[in-house]
Amino acid sequence: MTIREQLEERELGYLSPYATLSRASKGRMRDEPQCDIRPVFQRDRDRILHCKAFRRLKQKTQVFLLPKGDHYRTRLTHTLEVSQNARTIAKALRLNEDLAEAIALGHDLGHTPFGHAGERALNTVYHFSHHRQSLRVVDCIEKEGRGLNLTWEVRDGILNHQTAGHPHTLEGWVVRLSDKLAYIYHDMDDAIRGGILTEDDIPADIRAVLGNSCKERLNRLIHDVVTNSMDRPEIRMSPDVEKAMADLRAFMFEHVYLNPKAKGEEDKAVHMIEQLFDYYMRHPSALPQQFKNALENSDTCREQIVCDYIAGMTDPYAVKKFQDLFVPEAWKV
Repeated sequence: MTIREQLEERELGYLSPYATLSRASKGRMRDEPQCDIRPVFQRDRDRILHCKAFRRLKQKTQVFLLPKGDHYRTRLTHTLEVSQNARTIAKALRLNEDLAEAIALGHDLGHTPFGHAGERALNTVYHFSHHRQSLRVVDCIEKEGRGLNLTWEVRDGILNHQTAGHPHTLEGWVVRLSDKLAYIYHDMDDAIRGGILTEDDIPADIRAVLGNSCKERLNRLIHDVVTNSMDRPEIRMSPDVEKAMADLRAFMFEHVYLNPKAKGEEDKAVHMIEQLFDYYMRHPSALPQQFKNALENSDTCREQIVCDYIAGMTDPYAVKKFQDLFVPEAWKV
């Protein structure tokens, strides 16, 4: 037996009956030889970790636009925290950690520069959403258009990680919830660090259920998920904790996500993304060669190709392209 086959056998004896077995994967978009060491979901995790879109997440906004300070979250650190939450829950429930981690690491690969402001801008000019774009990244943008050729289960989890999604694996459900736990925890932590909120601003009834610090709340939420999902064919929370989490999320929307102090520059970011979209729609020859090739050799519409390019930009790269295209330089004598 190969090492991979031994690991697959180990899954049979250890994982929950509700877990997704590596050997039971529905397969890839294109057939390819198996690795002799790594099961399929571990291999997917590695492909995502090494792809260029993953590295660009380090310079994409999570919540705070181009924050001044080294300790605010970016889209990359958010992704890593989602991954850690998902691994913790999956391990406790004896689910497939490799699958949960692969979905978590890939779930935001299609996110735009400037966070949800960039997403709103592209959705205004074209039907854009970051979860569908994340799937496009792994299917047909990475590796110069060849894609990563991931398994069906990882692709399903990436596509369905958002609130309205319905993943077909428990590992996908774990990531869907871990995403919320991560941003509720770290966005509150960043808001307190940035002076937008204090701990005392959080309603007392929420703190009574979830705890009196960011650390206590994350610990409470994860323990509640594990306790209420153990040996069940579903991922769930207790009613009181679920309500408190929903109330805290609503509180965050009111006081952080829609707070002019935190989001006051977003209109500028939206304008910048819209201007870039309009420019490349009118000047497709200015697109990088990979995207010009996609225009020439596929049935994909120009709007989608332009979105592919802009969504892949980092915050500073988008600013630089805007400056190059729309801000005049001093005359050089």
